[in-house]
Amino acid sequence: MKPALVVVSFGTSVPTARENIVAAEQVIRDCLPDADFFRAFTSPTIRRILQGRGETIFSLEETLRLIEQQGYTEVYVQPTHFLYGTEYDRMAATARSYRGRFHSLHFGDPLLSNQQDLERLASCIMQDYPVKDGEALVLFGHGTLHFANTTYPALQTVFHIRHREDILVGTAEGWPTLQDIREELKNGSYRSVHLVPVMLVNGDHVMNDLNGDGPDSWRSILESDGYKVTCTARGLGLVPAVQEMYRDHTESLLRGENHGI
Repeated sequence: MKPALVVVSFGTSVPTARENIVAAEQVIRDCLPDADFFRAFTSPTIRRILQGRGETIFSLEETLRLIEQQGYTEVYVQPTHFLYGTEYDRMAATARSYRGRFHSLHFGDPLLSNQQDLERLASCIMQDYPVKDGEALVLFGHGTLHFANTTYPALQTVFHIRHREDILVGTAEGWPTLQDIREELKNGSYRSVHLVPVMLVNGDHVMNDLNGDGPDSWRSILESDGYKVTCTARGLGLVPAVQEMYRDHTESLLRGENHGI
């Protein structure tokens, strides 16, 4: 029987942002073309919203249960998540609970799982956004209360080591915060700020928390600080260099070189 390939994402309810997930999924699928493909989303809220629109997408647990019922014996699960955070821990626990039900079950690493991944992402960003006089490039990550949030300040360190002091990394729900970014901006001679999300999709966080018209968005707050603010509201799923990272992680999964569960 063919193996089963599950690509699991947090998900998005923004139709235009889905293309980022689909692009990442396709890169992963290309690594195992003979497998049967299954999509899973980890966010209950997003699954509920999509269900209300007539689209059913299962959780990882529901997907593994379905795969078991259909008789698959070899299963590969590759997340599109960025960090070893809370969502990843939950997925790994779910996968562990199903491991004895298949002949083999392999579980992949997140996008940013080691120092090399950080350096590759930093190189991609620096190439896409070269230095501009008087402008700071502010990266907007999701953030987490999980200790894996240290990935964001680690990414900041890579930029500083590479002499890109104009690049500042902040998070919506972790550290560094927007207030930390504002303090850093005050210490520079910046006249403008370019906002760029460091997320797989340009979904609700990007549309509202980063680039929204409300007074609490990052764009509105930084404009009130006197900066000219622009925003490139794209997800990373469509970026070729990031797709290549997903491909490499999936190939490592197939070779059994992932950290596993």
